[in-house]
Amino acid sequence: MIAFACLAVFASLYLFWRNVWFFRNPDRTVPPEGSGILSPADGTVVYVKEMKPGESVINIKRGMEATLNDITREDIDRPKLLIGIFMSPFNVHYNRMPVSGKISFSHHYPALPQNLCMFSMHLRTLFRRAPFYKNSRHIVVNERTITRIDGEYRGRKLGCYVVQIAAKSVAGIDVFLREGARARAGEIFGMIRIGSQVDLVVTPLEGMNVKVCPGQKVKAGETVLID
Repeated sequence: MIAFACLAVFASLYLFWRNVWFFRNPDRTVPPEGSGILSPADGTVVYVKEMKPGESVINIKRGMEATLNDITREDIDRPKLLIGIFMSPFNVHYNRMPVSGKISFSHHYPALPQNLCMFSMHLRTLFRRAPFYKNSRHIVVNERTITRIDGEYRGRKLGCYVVQIAAKSVAGIDVFLREGARARAGEIFGMIRIGSQVDLVVTPLEGMNVKVCPGQKVKAGETVLID
């Protein structure tokens, strides 16, 4: 009887988490326009890298490294600043605009060949074991959606990409805004279900100052990543 009661409680908690609490969407205090480039996701920063096209700077494991084109699945020919954010199953999973601008495109790419578990990154962020991306092959293998946003940074044109990377158990990657739609920094544009990862890729411009480092907790639409 006790075992049955414990099982019933566990099942009820799981159903509440999976169907109610997971979809929570708390209000966010968005910084004033012009404050900088905002985090597109809740979670833990797992890497901050300035990458040249074709440069392997994330050494996932022996024999596997990640390039900028591996992550974005796009043919990028200019240096970029890359910030990766791991979203645990307990984070808010709505994604928000890092800058005000127009959705240029959203491209979906299937897994190569199937989604891998993100458990290694989950454990390493939980116990703060850097480098957080070690053994995390999902960075280059898993299904993803790449959204390009054409916006501005301190009066200068800025193109950036938001990379939504699915987890093994993910139930879907959503982009709510159509191509050509405009939205302000901090507004919701999509979400990923269950655990996942979101990367921000921006063109480095003179005067940019990265405000976060690996291991730091961030909030979508609220934390300034780059000012």
